[in-house]
Amino acid sequence: MPRKDSKRLGIGVLGAGQIAQAAHFESCTKARNADLTAICDVADDLRERMAIIHGVETTYSDYDKMLADPRIDAVIIATSDAFHVPASLRALAAGKHVLCEKPIGVTIEETETLKEAVVRSGKVLQVGHMKRFDAGLQSAKAFIENEMGDLVAIKAWYCDSTHRYAMTDAVQPLVIASANAKKPATNPKADLRKYYMLAHGCHLIDTARYFAGDITAVQARLSERSGIWCWFVDVEFASGALGHLDLTVAVRMDWHEGFQIYGKNGSVLGKTFNPWYYKSSEVDIFHESDGSTHRVLGEDGHFYRRQLEGFADVILHGATQTGATIDDGIASVRGMVAIARSVESGRRVALADVSGGV
Repeated sequence: MPRKDSKRLGIGVLGAGQIAQAAHFESCTKARNADLTAICDVADDLRERMAIIHGVETTYSDYDKMLADPRIDAVIIATSDAFHVPASLRALAAGKHVLCEKPIGVTIEETETLKEAVVRSGKVLQVGHMKRFDAGLQSAKAFIENEMGDLVAIKAWYCDSTHRYAMTDAVQPLVIASANAKKPATNPKADLRKYYMLAHGCHLIDTARYFAGDITAVQARLSERSGIWCWFVDVEFASGALGHLDLTVAVRMDWHEGFQIYGKNGSVLGKTFNPWYYKSSEVDIFHESDGSTHRVLGEDGHFYRRQLEGFADVILHGATQTGATIDDGIASVRGMVAIARSVESGRRVALADVSGGV
């Protein structure tokens, strides 16, 4: 077993589905400063099987009973998107900290309601934008903040691949499903335009904001041809920087994700891999001052475990929160809604003017 700190966060995981099985259960057991204390899921067969696999003695079918467990300091919400805000609100009301999967919500209004609850509670809420814990992206962020000077422009792309599942099936644990699992009232995949934006677009928007700051307006185009959904989005940042985002599902090639950043004192070129390879991005940082390029190795590529450890450090030791906050989560949802409205209208849309959902 991994070496553990003496002071650790007790974690209860809500939801025993794919993302919990592929990422969160292992992150809890491997994290130096957290323990997998309990699992909650309404599907008895799935919940008990996961408890055996991960060595968890306590399970719950009732979420409120898990929230009443004094050993639980925080919950990881690993449910369908529609349940994120309601589950977060209940956890905060019970005095628990929250690490919630992305996107934090599906409408702007519900996310703003959640922010009010976070402020009232005084608890830590972190959104699961785990790419912020990619050592390659962190090296780019440090260069931007400390050495690059003015960020002039950013191009970023997130292109899912038709070959993704064949490749990830080889490296992920066998994901167990249950006919008794709780499902949203409507099938999230019934509207693929909405589903792809919520599942993938939120990552792309958060990465752009992580590097370049607040987005103020977008102008987006969408092509749906040959079974490919392709969004090209021109982005305006509050800093005055220009941006262009490419979200494509799915390309007829390998997973294709990365970014180019141009600044006053240098540039950054990044290649990001499918997250289930747990491989840090290859990020080349060019320094204009001496004409050299540097790349951090980033040997620890377990972003999900690293985000949990960062979350726990904030709670246990008062560390600075480097993960996505509720404000970051709201900004991501607002960005997705603005892109949807721009696609519908064919016009530039200011993020401050939008409401509703994707």
